[in-house]
Amino acid sequence: MGVDAQKPVKAGDIFRAYQDGVRRHLWLFALVFFGAIGVQVADLTSPLYMRQLFNILAAGVRTSAVIDQLLMLVVVIAVISVVSWAFRRTQTYAIIHLESRVMADLYVSAFDYLIRHSYHFFISRFSGTLTRRVSKFAAAFESMMDSIMGQFFPTTFFTVGAVGILFLRNHVLGIALGIWVVCFIAFQIFVARLRQPLRVSRAEADSKMVGALSDAVSNQNTVTLFSGYDHERGLFHGVVDLWRKATMRSWGADELIWSIQGILMVGINIGLIYGAVMFWERGLITIGDFVLIQSYLLGLFGQLNGLNRELRRFYDAFADAVEMVEILKTPHDIQDRPGARPLATADCKIQFKDVDFYFSEDRPILRRFNLTVRGGEKLALVGPSGAGKTTITKILLRLYDVSKGAIEIDGQNIAEVSQESLRNAIAFVPQEPILFHRTLMENIRYGRRGATDEEVIEASRKAHCDEFIGTLTEGYQTFVGERGVKLSGGERQRVAIARAILKDAPILVLDEATSSLDSESEALIQDALRTLMEGKTVIVIAHRLSTIMKMDRIVVIENGKMAAEGTHQDLLKRGGLYRKLWNIQAGGFRDAD
Repeated sequence: MGVDAQKPVKAGDIFRAYQDGVRRHLWLFALVFFGAIGVQVADLTSPLYMRQLFNILAAGVRTSAVIDQLLMLVVVIAVISVVSWAFRRTQTYAIIHLESRVMADLYVSAFDYLIRHSYHFFISRFSGTLTRRVSKFAAAFESMMDSIMGQFFPTTFFTVGAVGILFLRNHVLGIALGIWVVCFIAFQIFVARLRQPLRVSRAEADSKMVGALSDAVSNQNTVTLFSGYDHERGLFHGVVDLWRKATMRSWGADELIWSIQGILMVGINIGLIYGAVMFWERGLITIGDFVLIQSYLLGLFGQLNGLNRELRRFYDAFADAVEMVEILKTPHDIQDRPGARPLATADCKIQFKDVDFYFSEDRPILRRFNLTVRGGEKLALVGPSGAGKTTITKILLRLYDVSKGAIEIDGQNIAEVSQESLRNAIAFVPQEPILFHRTLMENIRYGRRGATDEEVIEASRKAHCDEFIGTLTEGYQTFVGERGVKLSGGERQRVAIARAILKDAPILVLDEATSSLDSESEALIQDALRTLMEGKTVIVIAHRLSTIMKMDRIVVIENGKMAAEGTHQDLLKRGGLYRKLWNIQAGGFRDAD
């Protein structure tokens, strides 16, 4: 059975998930890197010329030569500003194109991996939460990329440059600033790591809130019919309150960090100014050096203030990414074996050989189940609810893998052929079909996506869909609503049958395909199904025994085993479970016997 083999997600897992997307656009990444370096070099260079400018002004000399020198410095500073603007625009252009392309790749790759997870995986999770994870995964890359290339790297480059230049002007001031920066950044990283669990809790609370919202909205009709407004409001209020508390804890930690950070900045600013005054008194630094120090401090404080915000944003994005990377690290339950070949169909003989199936060994669903369906045979499965009938069709379609034993089609173990070829060979009509929120034409064409409009309409006609489609204003271009809610149950069933007719696969599986139809529609559909069944191997799960009286063989399933088999008349003569089920339903169709 599929087990979510979860291992803790590490930082390396997230960066590896993102680096594949970046690797495909390395030239854009290089352009972002180049632009970031250019901006910081310009920001470091400009104060050096400002220092010269103020030193000349402090001298108080006003000759024409001095004025020319001052004007030249103004021109240089202006050129540096324009160059900085050009580098910044280059960086912005590159990062816009890089992030949009990588995010598109991430959406596609996340969707591709997610959609290939098993049936069990999806029925165990909220669909709203899963879609949210895909969206947050791509958005997290944008946030993390902005943080790294827009803040972390520039801050590091500017800080090293500022400390280095200040050290060349005055060793003591440079060393003091260097030590302070190291301590400040260490503090930032330390507290950021400490509050990471708070971010993860907030992200989990957010997912739970979205999941609860999605669950209530998708079941709005049930809420209405069972007067569940107050109940659902109470449930949703509970998860919102959990989200609020998690958010408050996270934001409260941020405010404490900001407070400590502010005190540290005030301390280094006063300390450096005091030290500069002492050195100026001794003639070791100039007035221009005061300007240089303040320029670098203001730039550094701005960078480091931004660093705190970006660390919070980065770790929030990291927490968001974790949820999707967990899914990306979860192996697919149902996988093609290496070298799996396409299923080759001929007679389409199906064999279940000593099949066991269970979710847990103490609650088996099928036990040493054996069944052979001859090529072209029309076979029905009957039995009480929970006997294992639907499970048989699910393991035939490899929605689940068998626990023991094997299922073969024309002698080929279905676990050894490709899933796509297996499902291409089987047309399945479920008891409760679910449609895409697309047009009727698109929903029916899903059975064979290359079919022409004429072929779609012909299949629709055979399934008697055209009778209700003709009454719709938009006809085949009518959108059916999410999960097909704009159609009645019987109409959805007919669309599903039309889809199967269009697919025209050699094996047909029907899970009580007429259960949602009225008597008149059922009679029409039975004619269509008889035509559809011709020349095919057919397995029908039946709850209404009147629908399978003319099948070649009927198999009675009880407690995960085959209890009896034969034609309708044979099974009635033998008595047993089939006769009991028939007698229960006989009031509605005894004359058919």
